[in-house]
Amino acid sequence: MVKKIIGAKEVSAGKIMIIARTDARAVEGLDSAIDRARIYKKAGADIIFPEALLNREEFVEFRKKVDGPLLANMTEFGVTPYIPVSKFRKIGYNIVIFPVTTFRAAMKACQEVLRTIKKEGTQKNILNNLMSRQEVYKLIDYYFYENEDNSIMEKAKSLTQKR
Repeated sequence: MVKKIIGAKEVSAGKIMIIARTDARAVEGLDSAIDRARIYKKAGADIIFPEALLNREEFVEFRKKVDGPLLANMTEFGVTPYIPVSKFRKIGYNIVIFPVTTFRAAMKACQEVLRTIKKEGTQKNILNNLMSRQEVYKLIDYYFYENEDNSIMEKAKSLTQKR
C-alpha cells in the first residue's frame, strides 16, 4: 500500500487527493490500523480512511493518534455503529461517507414498484411515489443543456449555410 501511495502521489503531481484506507482493525487490531495510517500519511496520503472501527471510543482513539484529515464510513449493516455526522465532527473527523445508503433505498423502492406493477398491471396507483418529468428536468438542469444544444446547433447551421 505504501508503494501505491508513493506512486500515486508522484504521478498525480498534486492534482488528486489520495485517500488511504486501512482494514487492519478487523484483522490485526486498532493499534495496527493506527500504525498503518501513520505510515500512509508519511508516504503522502492526504486523507486516512480507517475501516470497521467498532465504537465511538475507537474513532476517538484513532483521531488522537493519527494526524491529518480522517474519513469515516457509515455503511449500513456493518460492524461500525450508527454515529451521526455531528458527533464525528465533534471528535475531529473531516469527512463522513454513506456509500450505499441511496443505492439501498433506491433498490427497496424499485422492489416495491415492481411488486405493484406485477400485482396491478399498471403504475397508475403509485404515481405519487415517482418523480414527475418536471422534477427530473429540474434535478438534471435539463433546460440548461437544451439551451446549450440549441445554441451550438445555431452555430453549426451558420457554418454550414455559408458554403
